[in-house]
Amino acid sequence: MSDDSPSGPKRPDDDDPLGELLRQFLAAGGAGKLPPELADLPGLGSDPSALQAMVAQLQQLLSGSGDEPVNWDMAHSIARQTAAEGGGDPSVTDLQQRQVSEALRTADLWLDRVTDVPSTTARTFAWSRAEWVEQTMPIWKGVVEPVATSVGDALSRAMAGQAPPELQGMVSSALPMLRRMGGAFFGAQLGQALGTLAREVVGGSDVGLPLLPSGRAALLPANVTVFGEGLGLPEDEVRLYLALREAAHARLYAGVPWLRAHLLGAVAEYARGIRIDTDAIERAVREIDPSDPEALQSALSSGLFEPTRTPAQQSTLDRLETTLALVEGWVDETVHAAAKGTLPHAEALRETVRRRRASGGPAEHIFASLVGLELRPRRLREAAAVWAALTTARGTAGRDALWAHPDLVPTAGDFADPTGFATPSEESSRTSDLDAALAAILDDADTGSDTDGDGDGDGPVSPGGNP
Repeated sequence: MSDDSPSGPKRPDDDDPLGELLRQFLAAGGAGKLPPELADLPGLGSDPSALQAMVAQLQQLLSGSGDEPVNWDMAHSIARQTAAEGGGDPSVTDLQQRQVSEALRTADLWLDRVTDVPSTTARTFAWSRAEWVEQTMPIWKGVVEPVATSVGDALSRAMAGQAPPELQGMVSSALPMLRRMGGAFFGAQLGQALGTLAREVVGGSDVGLPLLPSGRAALLPANVTVFGEGLGLPEDEVRLYLALREAAHARLYAGVPWLRAHLLGAVAEYARGIRIDTDAIERAVREIDPSDPEALQSALSSGLFEPTRTPAQQSTLDRLETTLALVEGWVDETVHAAAKGTLPHAEALRETVRRRRASGGPAEHIFASLVGLELRPRRLREAAAVWAALTTARGTAGRDALWAHPDLVPTAGDFADPTGFATPSEESSRTSDLDAALAAILDDADTGSDTDGDGDGDGPVSPGGNP
């Protein structure tokens, strides 16, 4: 029997009419004119410029590797565009470079007086918003990709598991395209969040996570100016206070070897545990009327495909939140000690920063809904109170020595009684053990004696397992 038909030989595209229409649509975009099969569809063919814009968006949506959980080209492009909204993103001037460099150098000198964590800020930068996007993108990839990968895997398993046997083949063949579209949507949302963050942050460490390589500090002059608007304070004073915070963050992340890995590791651990509620998807599929567009839209916007938070994940997020609060609390207390009595409006600036960090900006809310992580330390004030009590009870050296190991720093439970943690009773077994460990660390630092008991005089083993 011949394959020929009255209309001619059968083509491979005849078995995929939807794919053929999509190919015709993309091919027609450059010319601004649709083929006859598509020209009569509502909303298409009447405006060549609108058609070209639509095709460009669709081509960008489907671009990139199908293996990428996030379309990073799209995220990067949208982040840069969003960062430049609302007045543009002017380049940093030579004067601004000098002002930022001087402020960060001064901040380092002031911090030397109030902390035993040594200065490690070798390089300072003044960035535009676009430069902040470029410089922090590598860390964002490490933070976001595990989450996006887990969400994509979970959705694929859910879809494959819910499909009836007769549709398994079709679902399997569609998964690569769905993954690519998911990566594009994730990239678009992430780009929007990062671009908005670029308009809000004042420095490289403003979101709490260690976004810069060790030994680097940066300020965004345009955002420093926006931060100071309405405060009625000299811009030099505002810049120096924010430089103190940036330099304090840089010291802590460089001087505490385990801290960076601890925070980023908690994010990765959270991502590995992501699960999708397949039962909820199955119920929704049964209940949705395909002929009712409003019901379908309501289901898609109800959080149906958002990952569910397991007890293990909640425990990880609690630890992450506590560590972020400890970092912000230490920076808050240390900067206040350096600024009080020197900067006339140090107290007002401290309160402004506290309120800003506690409430979070629009970008942080977008990021929280996208990734499930809240970057703002809700317990900043409580953590700062613990560090202040430790300073009073043990001095600067005793306070900062607690960063030697993650088991020594305060826990969330200690936030309720800062004075009790800082001045423990003899009956407290945990705090007695911590004091003994701290005393051994301090004694080893002072004398270089053999505190690990192996007779080689090398001292205790570090958190990474090396002497």
